[in-house]
Amino acid sequence: MTADHEVRVRVRRAYEAPERADGARVLVDRLWPRGLAKARAHLDEWCKQVAPSTELRQWYHHEPDRFEEFGRRYREELRDPERAEALAHLRDLAEKRPLTLITATKQPEISEAEVLAELLRT
Repeated sequence: MTADHEVRVRVRRAYEAPERADGARVLVDRLWPRGLAKARAHLDEWCKQVAPSTELRQWYHHEPDRFEEFGRRYREELRDPERAEALAHLRDLAEKRPLTLITATKQPEISEAEVLAELLRT
């Protein structure tokens, strides 16, 4: 893969204004972002099938010290057939045009969206 391909997947917060460079905007959270109107989200898709399990999300609770272990467990969950199919769909989107994974978390750099972005860039 080229370096150009690596920059085609990025992560942004749902509450940030969309940018032209976003390409396909896909929400990857299981829950809809609190207080965000669907019209204001400017999403192309909501791919909640790729989100981590409720149990894993609650265990992680966005604690930075748990991010590495969260990423390991989440990558295991992504082997589940439904999640694997959703991940393949995201990979297909990223190969066609820029892809922005949207999340509501306050720290997107330690979110499931970042784990997904790393997987999609490889």
